[in-house]
Amino acid sequence: MSKTTINTLHKIKQNQEKFSVVTAYDATFAGLASTSGIDVLLVGDSLGMVLQGKDSTVPVTMEEMCYHTQAVKNGNQGSLLMVDMPFMSYATPEQAMANAAELMQAGAEILKLEGGAWLVDTVEMLSERGVPVCAHLGLTPQYVHKFGGYKVQGKEQAAAEQMLADAKAMEAAGADLILLECVPSELAKTLTESINIPVIGIGAGSDTTGQVLVCYDMLGMNSGHVPKFVKNFLIDGRNIQQAFAAFDQEVKSGDFPGPEHGFKA
Repeated sequence: MSKTTINTLHKIKQNQEKFSVVTAYDATFAGLASTSGIDVLLVGDSLGMVLQGKDSTVPVTMEEMCYHTQAVKNGNQGSLLMVDMPFMSYATPEQAMANAAELMQAGAEILKLEGGAWLVDTVEMLSERGVPVCAHLGLTPQYVHKFGGYKVQGKEQAAAEQMLADAKAMEAAGADLILLECVPSELAKTLTESINIPVIGIGAGSDTTGQVLVCYDMLGMNSGHVPKFVKNFLIDGRNIQQAFAAFDQEVKSGDFPGPEHGFKA
């Protein structure tokens, strides 16, 4: 398969097509996903919850993110490799520069940061220095204690307008992608149409350019609460590789997510 790059994703956006994203934390899952058509692998700080059993992503360290980035890189077969910068690893632009260097040297090809317009200077500095950036807006899990839980964001008009402004500010600062988590589907549609860079959604309706799910969620390997935006693709006798391929195909055909996977304002 050909290598997926930032340019690949921008062409997909220009052509009004779709791309697929799943999380990966090790070489085995990276190999299975990347050879099944998945365009982007995300080494998420969600590993704190799904691998380590913690109750949030906040405790995840830079050392852990670098370790899992290296593992995923070793198994990846051509997908774009996106990596989360963990909690407080980019509180200042200077701190972001040093930690971004570590993650890129571990194998990251684009870094994801949570936050809005306050990140403009950091995004500008990273972009100028050759570090691609995905800006994560909406429900930003590192803010769970500030939000008072995992709640849909952007329901009120003022919050929706702020999110649109933040997305435009991130694009202007040089961000290459936006990720929207748990926002009303109509807001995600408006935002996707308002900027030129691709938008990845999770719980953000069907009108974003890309869709992402946590690999364990889409394989039905979650215990307890199953988020509304999740669909189990490991059904009907499929193996794991076929499940990844089915997710990829349903994203690209527009069959996933359906209306039942989204939120209203």
